[in-house]
Amino acid sequence: MKRRAVVTGLGLVTSLGRAIDGFWDRVVRGESGVGQITLFDVAGYRVQFGGQVPWEPEREDIAPPKELKRLDRFTQFAIGAAKDAVSDSGLDFGHEDPYRCGVIIGSGIGGLWEFEVQEERLLHKGIDKVSPFTIPKLMVNSASGHVSSLYGIKGPNFAVATACASAANSIGSALRAIQYGDADVMVTGGSEAALTPIGLASFQNMRALSFRSDAPQAASRPFDADRDGFVLAEGAGVVVIEELEHARRRGARIYAELKGYGASGDAGHITQPDEEGRGAGRAMEAALVDAQLGVEAVHYINAHGTSTPLGDKAETVAIKRVFGPHAKKLAVSSTKSHLGHTLGASGGIEAVVCSLTIDRGVITPTINYQTPDPACDLDYTPNQAREAQVGVAMSNSFGFGGHNASLVFARLD
Repeated sequence: MKRRAVVTGLGLVTSLGRAIDGFWDRVVRGESGVGQITLFDVAGYRVQFGGQVPWEPEREDIAPPKELKRLDRFTQFAIGAAKDAVSDSGLDFGHEDPYRCGVIIGSGIGGLWEFEVQEERLLHKGIDKVSPFTIPKLMVNSASGHVSSLYGIKGPNFAVATACASAANSIGSALRAIQYGDADVMVTGGSEAALTPIGLASFQNMRALSFRSDAPQAASRPFDADRDGFVLAEGAGVVVIEELEHARRRGARIYAELKGYGASGDAGHITQPDEEGRGAGRAMEAALVDAQLGVEAVHYINAHGTSTPLGDKAETVAIKRVFGPHAKKLAVSSTKSHLGHTLGASGGIEAVVCSLTIDRGVITPTINYQTPDPACDLDYTPNQAREAQVGVAMSNSFGFGGHNASLVFARLD
């Protein structure tokens, strides 16, 4: 019999802030974290806006100044979110068996900032000026490694890189570790800092981004008929999950139960989704099977909802394929309408949102929804938050490479 896992700690780094209560209030009010990019000179770019995190490393309680220089921006985000999640959980790892605790934090790209900085050094200053810390800073598993070292965690420890599904696959892998007895506590989620010169140029030239420069805060508009691409963003989302009885024994606050996880592959185009939503649908079905729930049990879906013409339509098709007539009864919303697309971090941030939705009884809105698209005909919770007692919530994450992941959260019975 599989063991049960619950969410006991939440941590975020986003363009709408790091504090959980402040972030939640701003999302419920329908605010956007999208604005002008100031991290680097965007003159010459056709897209000059994004979901930039307000971040001053020296003031974020991440690491001593000397150590900060050895951490890429994405790892800094991961440490910040992990520290907040662990603090929120009330866990003291000094009193836990270190081999029964683990860390799985994913990233779609890893240390892109460090790669770009060192490439400039190599080209303009020479071979000897490339930092010996380059590889440890840019590797995708740097975040998991540093978080485990911070707390002395010696159980399952690795990273997942499945593009925009990275955090959801990480959380699902952490759930499996608890379900099958490999760990009692897992720190898990995702982090991304790809809002860089090459990152922005690449996504812009791929024509994956919105070009709505006249109204950046209205550019991320999932499921709206006038959507024209996603808004590139950065951030991190980390949760602490525990085996249910372990959490109960220490009197932990429980936000929600993490009941199910499903994953699949499209085996098709490397960047475009299956228009019929077959892979996405398979991940949702597998998550429900793992959770031992029927489709009618689900009240809310936090959609992948990136604001791309193809992706939002394909996800709608997939939801209808899986849920049938019940699809019309679901509340659906996209957190990316507020933040933009944080790529490999998005599933972690949205796991936090799902946990809070269940805990606080409020469904966050899809903002910037103005013109219905006949091809996207579900209830997307347009523009206004909604009070609702959500018993079961699903979170979807789909990534380049055809990676699909779904998580199911539920109110603890």
